[in-house]
Amino acid sequence: MTHKVAILGASGYTGAELVRLIAQHPNIDIAALSADRKAGMTMAEVFPHLRHMELPVLCKIDEIDFANINLCFCALPHKTSQDVIKALPKDLKIVDLSADFRLRDPAEYEKWYGNPHAALEQQEEAVYGLTEFYREEIKSARLVAGTGCNAATGQFALRPLIEAGVIDLDEIILDLKCAVSGAGRSLKENLLHAELSEGYNAYAIGGTHRHLGEFDQEFSKLAGRPVKVQFTPHLLPVNRGILATVYVKGDAQAIHAAFAKAYADEPFIELLPFGEAPSTHHVRGSNFCHIGVAQDRIAGRAIVFAALDNLTKGSSGQALQNANLMLGENETEGLMMAPLFP
Repeated sequence: MTHKVAILGASGYTGAELVRLIAQHPNIDIAALSADRKAGMTMAEVFPHLRHMELPVLCKIDEIDFANINLCFCALPHKTSQDVIKALPKDLKIVDLSADFRLRDPAEYEKWYGNPHAALEQQEEAVYGLTEFYREEIKSARLVAGTGCNAATGQFALRPLIEAGVIDLDEIILDLKCAVSGAGRSLKENLLHAELSEGYNAYAIGGTHRHLGEFDQEFSKLAGRPVKVQFTPHLLPVNRGILATVYVKGDAQAIHAAFAKAYADEPFIELLPFGEAPSTHHVRGSNFCHIGVAQDRIAGRAIVFAALDNLTKGSSGQALQNANLMLGENETEGLMMAPLFP
């Protein structure tokens, strides 16, 4: 069976990544692409690296006939996404890549994003889209909320450890480095080449990063008690990739064993041999996440690493992984490409 999909917000990085991935999928056809400010343009004009593909011309959302669409990817900014999704057909399957439906509590959404939620009915039905941990719920979901890329990386590094009870929940330090594409494609002065290159800086310091809302929600739910991690993100002058370095209190060998058990059957999670650390270079352009564990020099403490591509496993690849489950396809379809190296 061939599934027809639409991508809303196709002129952004995650939209282009979805097109790249879906091109490899034998059972999904792209029926519509929207980009309001670039409506009327071809994808080849917006993204020359996709010029070899036969794709629909970009259009406005209200020009799309959703009657023949099986699933819609929403790669729109937060706040915009909830307004658009609220107006879409009620029987349409949706994978949202924005932040609008990640937080279950409307008060938490308003706290982290600064405005009241405008689509409470849809928020209530949304399933959190971290595929490896919500697989069964995603299969029957109508609306799936993709995670933040930083939030996904940190959760891959910590969820199995919280669940197994092998770390101290009150001593978690998450140091995360993220590529510039995680900030989106819109023009920002601090992301200009002269401002960004040859530098490296922390941002959203002191617990202000919005993905902390996801960490608080998911870790506390898993532990059955409040869990708050110390989290500082850093901006790297590279295009793709996230590397999380997590400092925890616990036995390093038991931590490695907990990962081995949790991820034994996961096709996209690779646990490295004990003592090895991953590199963003080794997951670039792929849907894989590499996990590493090392012994700290202080007895009873360990260092955990997680590396993934923020545009693929952290966003668009995760979205396609979820769409496969929602459409009854093999979860790995269109996603088993090897990383790009060097």
